[in-house]
This record gives sequence, C-alpha cells and structure tokens, in this order.
Amino acid sequence: MSKRADASQCGGVVVEFESDDIRDARANRTRSIPGSALIYLKGPKFLIYVSGALSMWGDRMWHFAISVFLIELYGRNLLLTAVFGLVVAGSVLLLGALIGDWVDRNPRNKVAHASLFIQNISVTVCSIVLMLVFSYKQRIEQIWDGWLTVVCYTVVIVLADVANLASTALTIAIQRDWIVVITGYNRGHLAGMNATMRRIDQVTNILAPLAVGQVMTLASNVVGCGFILGWNLVSLIVEFFFLSRVYRIVPALSVKPPVVEEDQVYLQRMERRMSQGEDNVAQPQPQPLTEGNCSTSLHIKEITNLPLCFRRFRWLVSTCKDGWRAYYRQPVFLAGMGLAFLYTTVLGFDCITTGYAYTQGISGSLLSLLMGVSAITGLMGTVMFTRLRKSYGLVNTGIISSCLHLGCLLLCVCSVFAPGSPMDLSLLMPYITSNSSTELGGMANRRQKHTYPLRGGNNQPLLPDRSSIHWTNNTVLFDNVPSDTAPDSYISIILLFLGVITARIGLWSFDLTVTQLLQENICESERGVVNGVQSSMNYLMDLLHFIMVISAPQPQHFGILVIISVLFITTGHTMYFLYAHKVKRKRRHDT
Repeated sequence: MSKRADASQCGGVVVEFESDDIRDARANRTRSIPGSALIYLKGPKFLIYVSGALSMWGDRMWHFAISVFLIELYGRNLLLTAVFGLVVAGSVLLLGALIGDWVDRNPRNKVAHASLFIQNISVTVCSIVLMLVFSYKQRIEQIWDGWLTVVCYTVVIVLADVANLASTALTIAIQRDWIVVITGYNRGHLAGMNATMRRIDQVTNILAPLAVGQVMTLASNVVGCGFILGWNLVSLIVEFFFLSRVYRIVPALSVKPPVVEEDQVYLQRMERRMSQGEDNVAQPQPQPLTEGNCSTSLHIKEITNLPLCFRRFRWLVSTCKDGWRAYYRQPVFLAGMGLAFLYTTVLGFDCITTGYAYTQGISGSLLSLLMGVSAITGLMGTVMFTRLRKSYGLVNTGIISSCLHLGCLLLCVCSVFAPGSPMDLSLLMPYITSNSSTELGGMANRRQKHTYPLRGGNNQPLLPDRSSIHWTNNTVLFDNVPSDTAPDSYISIILLFLGVITARIGLWSFDLTVTQLLQENICESERGVVNGVQSSMNYLMDLLHFIMVISAPQPQHFGILVIISVLFITTGHTMYFLYAHKVKRKRRHDT
C-alpha cells in the first residue's frame, strides 16, 4: 500500500494531505520537546478548542432558553415557538448558500470577527428586550392597544434569527475551514480535531441547558436573561482575543483565493452562460465580430445599466443557484446527501422521543439518566471514529459506522411490534363506518390499555438543531399525560431506547466521517458555499421529521414514525454506500 501523500487539485491550487506515518513522526518529535504542554496551551489547537467550547456553551444555553422564554411570553402557548422555528428554518434554507458564499469571498479573520460580533450582540440585545418584556409585561400590553407587545415579539424573533444565521456562518468558517488549515492538511490531525470538537459539543449539549435551566428555576426568567447576557459579553471578548491570536500564529489562514467583486462575478457568469450555445457550434478559426456577439455585448451592457438594487437581486439569485450547482457537482455529493437524510428521524433524544416516553410511563429522572448514557455512547462514537479511520481508512470507516448504525436501529423497529407497543393502525382510517369504528375502537381498547389521548396544548416545538443531528430539549411533546399509569409491558420501550442509545455510536462516527470527507474533497474556494448548502439541506430534512409528527401526533402513531425514520436513515446510508462504491471503483481504475 502506497504511503505517499494524496493531493486534490481545484482551480490551480493543489492541497496535499499528509500520511499517517508523517503525522506520527511529527507527533513524536513534538512530545520530545521540553515544555511541550506549555507550547500546546499556547498553540492554535487549544485556543480553537476553548473558543469553540465557549461558543457552543453559549449557543446551547440560548437555544434552550429562547424556546422556554417564547412559551412563557405567549401564555404557555406554542404559537411563538412555532413561528420562530419556521423563521429560523426558512432563513437558513434561503440564505445558506449566500452565507457560505460570503464566507468564501472575505478574509478569514473578518468573517470570524463579524460573525462572532453579530451573533453575540444580537443575543445580548435580544436578552435586554426579553428582560424588559418580562419586567413590564402588563404595562407593555396596555400601550398601542397591545401592538407594542407584537412589536417586542417580532424584535425578539428577528434578533434570535440573526444570531442563528451568524452562528451558522461562524460554524462554517471555523469548523469547516479554519480547522483544515490549522492542521496543515494532515488527515490524522484533522480527524483528531474534528473528534475533539464533537466531544465538546456533546458535553455542552447536556450540561449547558441544565446550567441555565437551574438559574431560571432557582431565580427567575429575568435573571436567566441576565445570566445569558453576561455570558455572551464575556464570551465575545475571550473568543475575539483567541481567534485573533490563532489568525496571527497560523500564517496560512491569511492566504485565500483572490476576491472578485460582485458585479464582476455576475458578468462573468452571464458571459459564460451566453457563450455556451456558441461554443457548441464554434469553428476552430477565430470568429470575427458578428451580430450575435454584438447582441451579447449589448445585453451585458444593459445589465450594467440596471439599477443597483436590481443588479444586487439578480446577483443574489445567481449566487444561490450556482451554490446549489456547486454542491451537486462535488464528488462527495452523495455522502453529504446521505448525512442530510439522517436528520429526518424521531429516533433521538429530542422532545418528541421524550414526550413519547412520558406516555409510556417513563419518569423524568430516568429520562435524564438515559440522556447521560446517550451522551457517553456519543463520545464512544468519536473515539471509535479516530481508531477506525487510522486502521481502515476514512471511506471504510463510514461503511462500518453505517452498518453499526442500521444494525442498532433494528431494535427500534422490533420495539414497534414488541409487547407494550401502543401502535394502533385503526386510528389512521377516519372514513370507516361508525359501526366498524366502534368495533375497532373496542378491540383497540382491549389490546392497548396504556394509550392516552392528547389533552390540552400539544407541546410540539419546531426548532431544528443548528450544529448536530439531534437537539435536546426538556419540552414535552404530549402534555397532560398521566404519568402514574404503567403499560402492560416495558419490552417495547426498553428495545426503543436500547436501539436509540447504542445507535449513537455509529451515528456520530458516521457524522464525523462525512464531515471530514467534505473538508478533504471540497476546494478551498468553495468550502463556504458548499457547506452553506449542506446546512440548508440539513434544515430541510429536519423540518420533514417535524411535519411527520404533526401529521401523526398520537402516541399510537409513534411506531409508524419509527418505521418511516428508519426508511429515511436507510436511504441516507444507501447513498453513502453508492459513494463508497464509486470511490473504490475509481481507485481500482487508477491503479
């Protein structure tokens, strides 16, 4: 097996990835240097870890708190939460490619500093508005016949959405671009940094909501807003300083492809598109100036004479279309789509699965314990990824992780038909006759004694995750469910959680595999826009699983949602298998 470094070329720029042998030799030399621990603490990797931990902690606190705040503001109604979720998802779907293109076109330090500043200032201002609304809610409701309250709600949602867009840009810049440059295009170091960042994300995903939740419970919502406000201000200063230092001590971060002005980019695209038809019938000899060429030049001149607002709009539309085309052209397109399909699932420790567990007699304390166990298995997945990648290679690591993920999810499918499962297909047939309905209803009641109707408001959040496959929230899907009634058998719920918990090992290993494939195979000039489109795809597929739950909200329907989720996950892994087959076939052809 050849040990030479691989290279990927794009746009005249060759990016070489070092082999594991070179990585290990360099690591051994580094460990032999006296005071290497102090050098590491001052190095770019540690600074990125600390900066990422502060950013992730603030994000997790804010994502948890804003959903609770919106419910409290609207009288424990989910309307504001639903509107906020739709605004967040829609904005990323529409602007994901534009955010990525902005990351590509600007210097790395300006992108990181601007994203960091916009994100933290938006959260800070939003926290101030929330503190004022919570403190003077009755007075605000009396001003302008209550319209000032609507204005405050709108300001909160807009600011929170801006903060989320800035967080998306910062994630693309740091975790998809900076890390690749900092590791010196070394595959081993890149895998290690990706795994470490994911471990930090897993830990903060559990601890940060608990911390801010305790503050809000022991004190008040106003104090909770103040706590988040203070955290963001301190975090802004520390992260700004750390990222600036990393940018200074890693000279390669200051090197990027040349920036092209917006108008020039659009005109170049128009010239290229309008000349495609001529290229199909072009003669070998140079063509003289013809009427067709004159009309092309005249059309371009008309574009330049358009008002600035129209040119900007056409450029934005063109950028979005070119971003999706660039995503489709990537050699890792199938792998990225496979990862996106994994977002359409109810098999995670989110509010949906938590709500279903409550209907099956699982207590909140036991659920908290299971969430902790799932976090440990997620960390095991990151450890497994680094070892499998070193032993079997990146592509084979994805295959092994996919098989492990699917194998564990078979337990969830078995739980649908196991004793204690509340699934009742008769509830999906609303147009049967009344006599048949009565008979089937009696049979269902005899078979399933632990199913409960929905009463009160359905606590159905629509807020997708921004950085990982499943987001965690203590909000319950099914409200007013009797918790003291035990099912006939716990076999079904045990199989369900056993499958969900063990599947996270393969899930996070697969997620890290696709993340590194995107980092290694996307050209530097397109990293931002392609990862922006990938974020849009993730949000789109995540919204589908909320639509599924809205269409089938009863606990008796959850088994159908499990089966549909497994089908989506199987489709995603099948896409990755096709990608792996193409890569291996290409390697055999090249050799």
